[in-house]
Amino acid sequence: MAAGMARMMEMMQPMMAACGGMGMPFEHVEGRIAFLKAELQITDAQLPAWNAFAENFRTDAVAMKTMQEEMMKGGMSTTVPARMAQVHKIMASRLALMEHSGASIKALYEALSPDQRKTFDQMMPSPMGGMM
Repeated sequence: MAAGMARMMEMMQPMMAACGGMGMPFEHVEGRIAFLKAELQITDAQLPAWNAFAENFRTDAVAMKTMQEEMMKGGMSTTVPARMAQVHKIMASRLALMEHSGASIKALYEALSPDQRKTFDQMMPSPMGGMM
C-alpha cells in the first residue's frame, strides 16, 4: 500500500506544484478568487464575466476535491492495467474540467484590458497544472 500511495503522490505533484505551495488546488477557493479579483482590479463592467468565471472556479474545485477523495479512498492499484485505467479516469476528469471552465475563462479574458490579461496570464497555472 505504501508504494501505491507514493505513486499516487507522484501523479499529484504537478497539480500541487501549480498551486505555488498553497496546497491542493481545491483548497482556499474563496481566498484564491478574492485574491485574483483584487489583483486583476475587476471593474463593475467586468463583473458578469468575472462572476461566471468565479462560479465555474468553485464548481471545478468541488469536482477536483471529489476526485482526490475518491483516489485516496481507493488507493493506487497494483497492476499496470488497473493503474492505466485509474490514470485514464483522472485525465478524463481533468479534460472535463477544462471543457467546463473554458467558456467562462475565454469570456473573462475577452472582458479584460491588456494589462489585466498580462496579470491573468502570469497568475493562472498552465491547464495541465491545475487550478490557481
